[in-house]
Amino acid sequence: MTQTSSAAAIEPVSLNDLTRDFDGFARRLGESFTRYGFAVISDLDLPSSRLAAAADSAKAFFALPDAAKRAYVVGQGGQRGYTPFGIETAKDSAHSDLKEFWHMGRDLPLGHRYADLMPGNVWPNEVPDFQSEITWLYAALDHLGNRVLRAIAHYLDLDPEFFTPTIDSGNSILRLLHYPPVPKDGPNIRAGAHEDINVITLLLGAEEAGLEVLDRDGQWLAIHPPPGSVVCNIGDMLQRLTNHRLPSTTHRVVNPAPERRGFARYSMPFFLHFNPDYEIRTLPTCVDAEHPDLGLAPITADDFLKERLREIKLL
Repeated sequence: MTQTSSAAAIEPVSLNDLTRDFDGFARRLGESFTRYGFAVISDLDLPSSRLAAAADSAKAFFALPDAAKRAYVVGQGGQRGYTPFGIETAKDSAHSDLKEFWHMGRDLPLGHRYADLMPGNVWPNEVPDFQSEITWLYAALDHLGNRVLRAIAHYLDLDPEFFTPTIDSGNSILRLLHYPPVPKDGPNIRAGAHEDINVITLLLGAEEAGLEVLDRDGQWLAIHPPPGSVVCNIGDMLQRLTNHRLPSTTHRVVNPAPERRGFARYSMPFFLHFNPDYEIRTLPTCVDAEHPDLGLAPITADDFLKERLREIKLL
């Protein structure tokens, strides 16, 4: 496989068009997903000061001593709290990723029907603003994800509110990622080639380069989103629901060039999930002559999630 620079390959879609030209926004977004499995959404309406504060809180946590961070390892398949460096491993890879991360999930009221499937959050005492800033970011990206799914539904000739009841209590995860400096060459990379498990992913941050998408011609395309934008990609759950009409594309985070090896990389992906008991069953509207029925068996979102977490060594 060869690599090519693709700063302009995926043309950004302006979030401003969501309200002023919904048809056009949905079409351009859907075409980007259909072609690449990825889209770049520009002109975010999220305050840059709040985004910076959330990023600073994440960096403050990762700067803590290792023993302090490990106090927040709570099990649960890594779905809450801290997961140490060198644990997560891409499916079918022999080498773990060069990263550590923190997970926040949805806060549920007492007695909620999903309480047994979605554990409560934990919070680090050492970073005073961490809970407030990260909780704000979770809510902001959850809302953005809902708006993106309205456009995806429209592109698929569904009611724009089709996804709303399927994700209103979804097991969505905000991941704070830290890729430490890479001191030398080796078999491990920052994130091995993989596809995301969930419905859609919204990726913020990543000042350092490294994200690459495997194009359908076998080339790795480097993604360089402009400032004030988010990278969005289709996950395996939505690929399955749409009979692969919207592809979940393989991607990775490669190690930096020698002159950047001393720099850490941070990013904040939001993995939007269906409600745990939602049955992922092929949409009849996604089966036609161009997209024959692949015969994918129905499966609940929670069963699908657990199956994949075992594959990447988090369960």
